[in-house]
Amino acid sequence: MASNHAELETQLREKEQASARQGDEVRALKAKFKEGLVTKGEVDAAVELLKNLKIEAAQFQKEYEAATGSGTREAFRQNVLNALERRLFFIPSFKIYGSVAGLYDYGPPGCGIKANVTQAWRQHFVLEEGMLEVECPAVTPAAVLKASGHVDRFVDYMVSDKATGECHRADHLLEAELERVIADAKTEAGSRREAQDLLARVGELGAEALGEALVKYDIRSPDTGNELSAPFAFNLMFKTQIGPRGDATGYLRPETAQGIFVNFRDLLYYAGSKLPFAAAQIGSSYRNEISPRSGLLRVREFTQAEIEHFVNPSDKRHPKFARVAEVSPLLYSRDLQLGEEKAAKRLALGEAVARGVIANETLAYFIGRTALFCERIGLDPERVRFRQHLQHEMAHYAEDCWDCEVECSYGWIECAGLADRSAYDLNAHAAAAKVDLTAYETFPEPRDVEELRIVPDKKKLGQLFRKDAAAVMQALEGLCEPTALALRDALARGEEGALKLGDGRSVALPPGSVDIEKLTV
Repeated sequence: MASNHAELETQLREKEQASARQGDEVRALKAKFKEGLVTKGEVDAAVELLKNLKIEAAQFQKEYEAATGSGTREAFRQNVLNALERRLFFIPSFKIYGSVAGLYDYGPPGCGIKANVTQAWRQHFVLEEGMLEVECPAVTPAAVLKASGHVDRFVDYMVSDKATGECHRADHLLEAELERVIADAKTEAGSRREAQDLLARVGELGAEALGEALVKYDIRSPDTGNELSAPFAFNLMFKTQIGPRGDATGYLRPETAQGIFVNFRDLLYYAGSKLPFAAAQIGSSYRNEISPRSGLLRVREFTQAEIEHFVNPSDKRHPKFARVAEVSPLLYSRDLQLGEEKAAKRLALGEAVARGVIANETLAYFIGRTALFCERIGLDPERVRFRQHLQHEMAHYAEDCWDCEVECSYGWIECAGLADRSAYDLNAHAAAAKVDLTAYETFPEPRDVEELRIVPDKKKLGQLFRKDAAAVMQALEGLCEPTALALRDALARGEEGALKLGDGRSVALPPGSVDIEKLTV
């Protein structure tokens, strides 16, 4: 009997892995479709196969549970959560008043575990790396988060019940209905294909397209059946007023990084005005999630630990890289995601940098240190991987990005992000505050260096893009050198140049709208 159970569990695991691999294949094909490398039909076929694999895995899950007498995965999670609550690891906040979704209190054992993890993080990163730790207020002036882009772009779309006012994530409601339509045996083939195509693009829909889809599928409030409002943008930050008269608008910070960026000038001075140096902050962050779920994975207040490592952009070597060069974490590179195998592989970080899989030593060093930290706090190395962002997932200013993902009962969940963000944040705050946030290096002898200069034609861009002109200017300021030079070459050929904005949209710049050149100074 035990042997039969093991065989069934192995088969279930194989079906789940096949579904996960096909999910990666769909993501890769979507990336290729945006680059014009595959057809829409190929994407549709991959999505259809993914749906079939998910249905097959779900059916086998039920068979496995019936044969072994085990409960569902959701039931298992609920039993674990109930046990943790009974033993006071964590409990819903304000429980005697009915509690509030997305807010939790830690009890004595939960506080102990959290304190141990926090202490391990501070020892592993701040103390062992000699980082500069700061502690900044949670209440942040609106001007700071306007410059960082959070005021304009940190949004989700939601709808409200016209009768009760109850709010829901618009994309979640649409996804649930599309999945129901696809799974319904009575759905005609053409309608099923249409639903599958829309499901694959839900994350890319704006307010207007979401509203049209909700009307088309007659989606109503899941609790009451009432009509829903049109989708509207909902900023995920908690807004507040600073001062007794409320003259200044502020927000509870959605991340801890901005406190480091705005203190860059003083931290640079403290570090002896020399690069590289790193600053760190650990503290509470706040996000007003529309529909918190998945226990502690999606909450409205959480502890976040962030590090910003400042380095000379022309020299991204790390002095201690040799210490992690032989560390071999599971790397799910862009090539592996777009290739046939769809599986992460172990690769020594030294080799990963040499082969160009990871952009530079500094980024690879912190990937290695993060892998060692995960092992230090007890995570199974076989369930920890580093997934590289595909090109269309990266912000326009990023050089390279990797997510540290941990496999749990919810699948692979991102728990940390590691990115070479160039100087985007510093440039944005310097422009908004009109303060120089530049680090200078003193050479023993004068040198001639090449400098990239980007000079937009503000009048022309203003007439062309109107309300988006500011976003276009900001995107140009944050361009990394390879992207800027590629744009320059396209414009020089008399072609339009594609520019990715901070919100993910792309615009076409006509020739003569911006001058880009490398000068020797």
